Parts: sequence; structure tokens; C-alpha cells
Amino acid sequence: MLHELRVENLLLMQRAQLRLVPGLNMLTGETGAGKTLLAHALDLLLGGKARKGIVRPGAEEAYVEGVFAIPPDLRGSDRLPPGAEEIVLARRVWPDGRTRAYVCGRAATVADLQELGGRLLSFYGQHEHRKLMLGTAQLELLDAFCGAKALTARVQLRAAYNRARELAARADELRELGGARERELDLVRYELDEIEAADPSAEEEAELIAERDRLRHLETLQGAAMAGAEAIAPEAGTGISELLAHAVTELERAADIDPGLRSAAERMAGLRYEAEDLGSELRAYLDGLAEQGASPARQEQVEERLALLARLQRKHGGDIAAVLAHAEQLRARRDELEHADEALERAEAELGPALAARDEIAARLGALRAKAAPRLAAAVAERLAELAMADARFEVALAPREGGCGPRGADAIEMRIAANPGGPLSPLREVASGGELSRVMLALLSVAHGEADDASHDGALLVFDEIDAGIGGHTARAVGEHLRTLARGRQVLCITHLPQVAALGQRHFSIVKDTTHDPATTTVTTLDGDAVVGELVRMLGAQDDDSAASEHARDLLRAA
Repeated sequence: MLHELRVENLLLMQRAQLRLVPGLNMLTGETGAGKTLLAHALDLLLGGKARKGIVRPGAEEAYVEGVFAIPPDLRGSDRLPPGAEEIVLARRVWPDGRTRAYVCGRAATVADLQELGGRLLSFYGQHEHRKLMLGTAQLELLDAFCGAKALTARVQLRAAYNRARELAARADELRELGGARERELDLVRYELDEIEAADPSAEEEAELIAERDRLRHLETLQGAAMAGAEAIAPEAGTGISELLAHAVTELERAADIDPGLRSAAERMAGLRYEAEDLGSELRAYLDGLAEQGASPARQEQVEERLALLARLQRKHGGDIAAVLAHAEQLRARRDELEHADEALERAEAELGPALAARDEIAARLGALRAKAAPRLAAAVAERLAELAMADARFEVALAPREGGCGPRGADAIEMRIAANPGGPLSPLREVASGGELSRVMLALLSVAHGEADDASHDGALLVFDEIDAGIGGHTARAVGEHLRTLARGRQVLCITHLPQVAALGQRHFSIVKDTTHDPATTTVTTLDGDAVVGELVRMLGAQDDDSAASEHARDLLRAA
């Protein structure tokens, strides 16, 4: 159930707030006032794409928010914050087309909105009847009418179908290897042998690069180390180490006279020992450089090794980690190719039972559909009679699906109607009248939502956007009665232009466009009492002071 809908800066609608009630909620307004904006707002909460130019001119962003009651099956969901008492879906839209989704105040993905929104509301537009021409949509309605067993079987069938398809694809892949397997196996072994023989590692590469740099700049390094070593302890003359030793001796002698120099003497001694250690390290470094320099071939060896590692990286991904990862893939592929015959036998052995399981579920689902099809047809025909199509005949025809079992089963469906007495039954796609299709859709939805068992009754808000287009008179009243019946025990929002339908609502909202502003602004107002009468008078095409129209409007409300 939708408690509240808030809209800000959505094209003409600067700000709107609708508080819906259980039962039938009616939304009316002049053509062009912006009724479809609210339909688009709801579509945004369903994860729909934001239309271009939907943000009000001059506004930084548009914002849509819906506050829903939490249905029982979503309580405790990990998609909701702990302790959440309601579900708040929201969407921000910027002028450049960017959007951001939120669930209960937390950033979310459009997929999250699609999943949650799809479980909280169902949207049926005035052109929704086009979907009735699709076999998939007709199967959805039939399966919903069948109830929980069919819906469970559908889930099981999709899983079984996917499993069988994966095994079949795997078996085909293994068969296609055929004679090409040996050629590929030779190539895989060659590449793997090349990598394993090189035995590359990132640590070795780093060490080699450092060694190459030393070898390339040997004289510079030797000169720097020699300068430091000679400064500390030269082979001839006096160096820093000797000067520091002399200073330590003098300070220690003076400290016997003035203890205040004791600390300076100790620090000077520390400098002496540090200098001697540093001198030793520099001499050892020089010895190491001398050893490297004594082997002219070493630099060539390092360059060759680095060139080998570079070739491997160019071939297999750009760095050593990628080379090693490629080697793992090669090992897996080698094992796969070497054991392809055994793998094919396993896949074929598993495929048979998987196909049998798929076909068993499809047969079970088909039996449920075959049993429910005539009941659905009879129920729809009964509804159509109440919608001023008393002579209409309706049929739900099932046949084997071309190409065998698919993810929705082994059945093909075609809903047929004869709108006039004596006329032949024809597929829905051949029904020319939009008004007739609207009534067929309402009848189907009324039956599917109203007569399916509890497991398929999810309590979602149903939104009807002018599906009463193309009808009027007594038929319009019958459509309204069906909408009201459908709203018993659930919540329905109907966007309508017919006063006969609007009069049956339990809460009324009116959209009005004010063109005195630039840009124009639309406002949404909750109506009650005389305001409802006034709106019905407007919908009847009369003036506000038309007493006859006012009485007619009151008659419509009294009859409701």
C-alpha cells in the first residue's frame, strides 16, 4: 500500500503531495494538466528511465518519493534497514539526465527500485493492452490465475530449463573440439612450457631491474662510495674518523676537570663510532661493486633475462601477475582438453536426467494451465458481460510450443475473442477497438488479481492510467464498478477522464494547471464534499453554475 507520494520539480509540477487511502483513489484533471506526470513519477519509483526534459525549467533537480507499507514477505529483508517500519523509495533526476536512487534514505541502484517497486505496485497504462497481444503476457495472466502451484512450477521450470541448457551447451562445446582439440592442446602445452621454463616472478624482476641500473652506472656509484669512504678513513692522510677520535680524547680529558663536558664527550664518541660503521659499509659496498664489475658478462645476462620477462608480459597481459594468471588458465585448459572425452560423457550423462526433469515440470505446469484455461475464459466472458459486452465470447487456446519446451514451458497460448454475436473468434491482436481492448484488459486483470488464490495476491498497489479511454455511458459506469470491486481489500489508483468512473472513488485528487506563471505550474488538490461535485461538473463539460449538471453529479455520487 502506498501511503504517500511526493513530487518536486517534475516538469510543470513544482510540488505535490498525495496521501492515498485503502480502496479506490481517483485522479482527475483537464487534458494537458499533468495527470501523466504522476504516472511518470510512479514509473521512476519502479526504476523506469527518466524522460528527457522532465526536470522543471530553472530547477536544479527533480525529486520523487513514495512511502509504502512493508508487505509481510519483505519484513526482515536485507534490502531494508533493521527495524524499518515502512519502505521509502526515492529518485533524484538532474537536468543532464543523471539519476540517483534511494531505498529508505540509503543510496541504491535502479535494479533495487525495479525489484522492490515491482513488488509494491503494478502499473497499467492506457496503452497496456498492447502487451495483451504478446503470448508471454497472456501466459503470465493465465499462470497468475492458476495460483501458487503454477507460480512455483514456473520458478522450478526456469531453473531446470537453465540447467539443461547449460549442460547441452557444454556437451556441444566438447563435441565441437573434435579434431581441433589436438592442435589446441599442442598450442596450450607450448605456451605453458614457455612460461614454466622461464619461471618468472615479480620479486626477481624488481631485483634484476635494480641490478641493471647499478651495472649501467657502476663508475658513478663507485666514485660516490669512494668519496664517502675516503672522507671518513682515507688510505693516506687524516679523515673524519681520526679527527673525531682525537676530539673524543680531548673532551674526555677536559671532562675530568669540568663534568659539564661529559655529555659532549659521549655524543662525540657516538659520532666517531657511527662514522667508523659508515666507512666500513661503504668499503663493503665498493667491494661488491668491484665483484660485479669483474664479470663483464653479467650485464648481458641481466639484460637477456629482463628481455625474456618483457616478451612474456607483452604476450600474456602486461605484467608478471598477468603472465602467472595466464599460466593457471593454460593449466586448466590443458586438463580440460586432455580429459575432454570423459567430460563429454559426464555432460551427456547429466543432460538426460536434466531434460527429463525439465519436461516433467513443464508437463505439470501445462496440466495446470489446461485445467485453468476454460475457467479463465468463462470468468473473463462473465466480466465482459458486465462491461457492456454481453454477446462477447472469449477463449483461451493452448497448443504445443513451436520449438519445444522453453523457459516458460512447452505451451503456446492465444487468447481469442468474438466481440459480436455470430462473429468468429479472433486473436486479441486483431481486435480493432481500443475501447474493447481496454475492457478485455480490465476483465483479465480483474479476474487474475481478484480470483487467484492468496499466494498470488500480493496486495500491491494497482495503478490504472486512463484504461477507460474510448468508452463512455453505461460502459463507463460498469468499468468503474469493476475498478471498485477490484479495490476491495486492496489499493487502486485510477487516472481517469470519465465522471461515471471518478464518482466511484473513495478519495479524489484533482490536477489543475495555472498558466499565469512562467513556466506554467500544476497543483494537486485533495477534494471532498462540494469540491468533488464541482470536479464532476467540470468533467461533464458544464459550467460551475449549471444546476442541472450539479444535480447530475450528485446523482452519480449517490448512486456510488
